[in-house]
Amino acid sequence: MNTEKNKPSLLEGSLGIFHWLEDAIIVLVLLGMVALAVVQIVMRNLADTSFVWIDPLLQNAVLWIAMLGAMIASRNDSHIRIDILSEYLPPQWHRFLLLLVDIFTAAATLGMAYFSYLALMEERTFNTSVVAGVQAWKLQVLLPLGFAVIGLRYTVLFLLGLVNKRPLHKSHQEVLP
Repeated sequence: MNTEKNKPSLLEGSLGIFHWLEDAIIVLVLLGMVALAVVQIVMRNLADTSFVWIDPLLQNAVLWIAMLGAMIASRNDSHIRIDILSEYLPPQWHRFLLLLVDIFTAAATLGMAYFSYLALMEERTFNTSVVAGVQAWKLQVLLPLGFAVIGLRYTVLFLLGLVNKRPLHKSHQEVLP
């Protein structure tokens, strides 16, 4: 029985599709990397030859894996934390510290999104071909998009933290009230 109470909102459904898409892309890129690496190794060892386009494609795929992994980590609020201050500050300061980290992360990643977009546009003017006639900028388009997604996620977490509605990562359960 599907009632209105159990039915996900349009936003929740859209986020679910976006999360599924992130997961699917990282799995496909990783599987493709493994398959291409195996092909390259087999060809080098058995046929004493290789495809020249596989190595640059794998290099760009590593970039995609790193960015998609960072996006997924930000989705789960489980990015790497250097959390020294919360050990020494009293618990009433933890919420403020978390807000500070959220806004800093949002500002830094949105700044990286902007500057990686500028670099992407600069790369586009050079029209450099990396793999089989594909321009380098097309393989790097995930950088500004990924940084923007991470920045927007932490902006939302910051705003939710301001109104005391921020979902907390399990390592920060003691942060509130």
